[in-house]
Amino acid sequence: MWKPDPADARPIWKQIGDYVRLLVASGRLAADTAVPSVRHSAREMGVNPATVAKAYQKLVDAGVLEVRRGEGTFVRRLPDAEVNALRNALLESAAVNFVEKAATLEIGADEAQSAIAVAWSRLNLSTTEAEND
Repeated sequence: MWKPDPADARPIWKQIGDYVRLLVASGRLAADTAVPSVRHSAREMGVNPATVAKAYQKLVDAGVLEVRRGEGTFVRRLPDAEVNALRNALLESAAVNFVEKAATLEIGADEAQSAIAVAWSRLNLSTTEAEND
């Protein structure tokens, strides 16, 4: 089970929201899928239920989740354009974090792009090895 990282500078509710967005954007959390209850999620993640409730409410406000009275909270069916926008926003956010870290380390664009290429090849190698096992 995924858990928020207390060392992450983002508030816990934001980490939860970003993780749910990632699951939706990647298709691992499909449309019309019920999300776990606030209490269940809070217990699993080891956080305050109010924190999970805030994350869920922000996702409802953003149109990622929807509340069905008497049934629970579900992943909203998003048009392809919204899913693509969500994916692009998540990728851009990760890219900004990477570039900020590279700049802090005084690493230039060429060296940073090289690091991405190395990481990408390692990821592809790991994926290929896992598929062959």
